[in-house]
Amino acid sequence: MSYENLILDFDGDIAVITLNRPDKLNSFTQAMHAELRSAFEEIENSKVRAMIITGQGRGFCAGQDLGDEAFKINDDFDAGDSIEQNYNPLIKRIINMPFPVIAAVNGAAAGAGANIALACDIVLAAKSAKFIQAFAKIGLIPDAGGTWTLTRQIGMARAKGLAMLAEPLSAQKALEWGLIWDVIDDEDLMPTAIKMAKHLSTQPTKAFAAIKQAMHAATSNDMVTQLELEKKLQSQASRSDDFREGVAAFMEKRAAVFKGH
Repeated sequence: MSYENLILDFDGDIAVITLNRPDKLNSFTQAMHAELRSAFEEIENSKVRAMIITGQGRGFCAGQDLGDEAFKINDDFDAGDSIEQNYNPLIKRIINMPFPVIAAVNGAAAGAGANIALACDIVLAAKSAKFIQAFAKIGLIPDAGGTWTLTRQIGMARAKGLAMLAEPLSAQKALEWGLIWDVIDDEDLMPTAIKMAKHLSTQPTKAFAAIKQAMHAATSNDMVTQLELEKKLQSQASRSDDFREGVAAFMEKRAAVFKGH
């Protein structure tokens, strides 16, 4: 189908979603959320084995468009409604995708835009990119998983500082803090992301889905519970065609041909 607020491209086994409201720094409207849901359904019904989320123009995503009609402030306004309807389902969809999701952060990622990027499995950022927890500037708290992601990835002190001061965090400092995977020259960002996605799409993506499940569970499980989950997932992985292919390729000293089965 055609979209007005995003671009969906397929390149072999990978999909690329480009948020496409560059005049508004790709900020979210109700219409964009609806299109994203449709795009994710289209991807889920395809044979995609890796995907990229990026932004058009000079920014990745500025979060919620405060001028959107659906965000109109009145006596009955409740920001939690939009979170329940739009942002929480989006984050859950990203983290539960059964293959790797790469964020290619091409510029400013602010508010929910920052936290959507950080919910992805691997975050690549252009040198010009910056991450801004801008919520406090309008009297709100980080959402779209921000309070969960930040405290676990960079610790309480830094997470509170980012949330309360609402100051931009450079791509380089985000890398140094362990918040993202790598920083790339601006002109090389998308070629690098596409190369990475194409590589991941040739790997055992069924195992990647199990890796995601295990690592997300590890943030709340105790060691004994996590060991049992690892046993369960490893048992499932060892019955896959990709496991047998991987072992055979190793023994035969050749490159493995994984099919995600």
